[in-house]
Amino acid sequence: MDYDFHIGTIADVLKVDSQIPEFDGRNTAEKMMDKLAAKNALILIASYNKQPVAYKIGYELSHTEFYSWLGGVLPEHRKQGIATQLRKKQEVWAADKGYESLSVKSMNRFPAMLQMLISSGYQISGYQDKGCISSSKICFIKYLILQE
Repeated sequence: MDYDFHIGTIADVLKVDSQIPEFDGRNTAEKMMDKLAAKNALILIASYNKQPVAYKIGYELSHTEFYSWLGGVLPEHRKQGIATQLRKKQEVWAADKGYESLSVKSMNRFPAMLQMLISSGYQISGYQDKGCISSSKICFIKYLILQE
């Protein structure tokens, strides 16, 4: 399958997000606009036949750190390397903009994401206890610029 990767919009993200069974509809246009307001942000979209099938959103935490906030791939397009390509494109973009690191959080209930992060050079940097193992967050960081 041939996928097109490009900068997208919140509307593109919501077309995908609403069809991802692991998500519960908590991601709204208002929430996304509020989170991204006045921040240097990046919305990447993967499309197939001109229809959005995956996304990755990130934003600046500081002048040296970029945060990979949300992402998802429609079930019928998984196992095609789309999430990996989006991750790599986000990392290249962040490095090109001068960010030194990229951080992300995930949960135990998303084992494929945890495995992808670790196998892609992300290191565990923290843990946010939410009172339940499945909803607690594991924090990761990847240095884009070699640390001395």
